[in-house]
Amino acid sequence: MAHSNISIFVTHVGCPHLCAFCDQRTITGTADLPTGDDVRRICSEQLGVITSPEDTEIAFFGGSFTAIERSYMTELLEAAHEFVGEGRFKGIRLSTRPDYIDREVLDILKRYGVTAVELGAQSLDDKVLEANERGHSAQDIINAGKLIKEYGFELGLQLMVGLYKSDEETELMNMRKVLEIKPSAVRIYPVVILRGTKLAELYLSGEYKTLPFDRVVDICSEMLLLFENAGIKVLKCGLHASEFVERDMVGGYYHPAFRELCETEIYRKEINSTLFCTDKDGAERRLAVIAVNSACISKALGHRRSNYEYFKRLGTELKIIGDKSIPKYKCELKEVRACI
Repeated sequence: MAHSNISIFVTHVGCPHLCAFCDQRTITGTADLPTGDDVRRICSEQLGVITSPEDTEIAFFGGSFTAIERSYMTELLEAAHEFVGEGRFKGIRLSTRPDYIDREVLDILKRYGVTAVELGAQSLDDKVLEANERGHSAQDIINAGKLIKEYGFELGLQLMVGLYKSDEETELMNMRKVLEIKPSAVRIYPVVILRGTKLAELYLSGEYKTLPFDRVVDICSEMLLLFENAGIKVLKCGLHASEFVERDMVGGYYHPAFRELCETEIYRKEINSTLFCTDKDGAERRLAVIAVNSACISKALGHRRSNYEYFKRLGTELKIIGDKSIPKYKCELKEVRACI
């Protein structure tokens, strides 16, 4: 069953300071804060239209939920909890900072039916966290993750790729550390540099030099494949399409179909490897019939059929067919022959 949320944004609330990369109002497209009654209205409306509420979570995003003033936090939780249970929604998901997780707050979350806690980790490297003014350490992330899992919550980690002071080696280290933490899910956000942020100042001054876009797609595709193969669900890869982000970005790695670009890269490498290892035909032009999971035919063809065109330029005409027995991101060469 696909992951489903009713997203309610508590923009910036609870954040003890502004991180170098952050402008949640631009990212979410909203600055209005919900009340308990707003939560009830949203949940009531959605309960009437969602076909599988038992597979859907009420999700509080956009701020540091466990750092907000207690009475406001419990107001929102009380309202959401009224819509959790048999015949209603599965539970409550929220995002917060790793340094605002302790037993006291987790006891409260448990009482109100919270099912998943996502930590805004961003990086697991202390120098990167400090340079981007996060205000917590990598050890805070590890400690909070352990405690969340101990309480039986689903643990999610939110990562940013390409932050100030990060490099390719750091991103590879982040992948390894995520595997050690073993969250249930991750969100991968390549950095988008927004006007008015500290990152924008550093970028425009030339002090913050970013990696090439294609290299970041490659890194994120490696993360996507590694995490999915390890049983860690990738809930998001790239920011959602937004007119506000497109208007206010000055640099970084935004693309409205960023995950599709990453999946294109995964399948391009997989198909190339399959052809290289298996094909013995020396014809200048050939037809290759490749089978992939039936749900992944468009991913294998690539964003705007870019994989099809890529292999065509190399002399191979691809025919992609579906086979539901083939795992996601894998392929099988069914036939290869010279083109007439």
